[in-house]
Amino acid sequence: MSHAPASAAGTFLPCALIPIYNHKDTIAATVQALRAHGLPVVIVDDGSNDATRTVLDGLVSCDVQLIHLPRNGGKGRALTAGMIAARDSGFTHALQIDADGQHDVTDVPRFLAEGRAHPDTLICGQPIYDASVPRARLYGRYVTHVCVWLETLSFMLRDSMCGYRLYPLEATCAEIDRAPLPARMDFDTEVAVRLIWHGVSVRNLPTRVIYPENGLSHFHMLHDNLRISAMHTRLLLGMLPRAPMLLWRKRRRRAAWAA
Repeated sequence: MSHAPASAAGTFLPCALIPIYNHKDTIAATVQALRAHGLPVVIVDDGSNDATRTVLDGLVSCDVQLIHLPRNGGKGRALTAGMIAARDSGFTHALQIDADGQHDVTDVPRFLAEGRAHPDTLICGQPIYDASVPRARLYGRYVTHVCVWLETLSFMLRDSMCGYRLYPLEATCAEIDRAPLPARMDFDTEVAVRLIWHGVSVRNLPTRVIYPENGLSHFHMLHDNLRISAMHTRLLLGMLPRAPMLLWRKRRRRAAWAA
């Protein structure tokens, strides 16, 4: 992959970042759609099977970088590796998007426009679901929403579990360097909460999300829910010593809006 030039003040150099584990049937269309919007693509293969690896190897080009991880370590580990690689290639922002066609690629220009206008901000997808969403997954998300509002003492982040978002890489990689992030499905929520703790603003972008028929999901109801519960316990405890600072920031934002 041709490296982007080193970022400079005011430069906006985004790429798309796709973690993948065995989504061989949908990845080519996702990459093609992203390239149609002019985005270089970084794919992180999280230990996929041979059939998927063959498809991925065929996608590599000057604008599509492929990172093979030796074994399946989880979505969070793949995203961590991809963000570090994107930063080291000179990109300033990474648009995280799923490999399975769940996210609306026609919204890519909207994410990029928000990132260009607010380069230090985390741009988070706020899902608009259709009838394909499993009800148990939909209702379960509300528990996490409430926990996140408590952990950040704000309603800044509308949906912390949506994997369609634009990261400012400097701040995100600094958080990775500060302390390891979760390796699996709890990554999306924890990284967003920790970025907010360290002063990163959030903008929420409504976007259509579907659950494709016969789609391949790697969410394990028992194990991932246990991890998410442990994460919220950890984050709620981490919020307590930060509460004065978070409340002070909230007061400053209100004062700025009222001015």
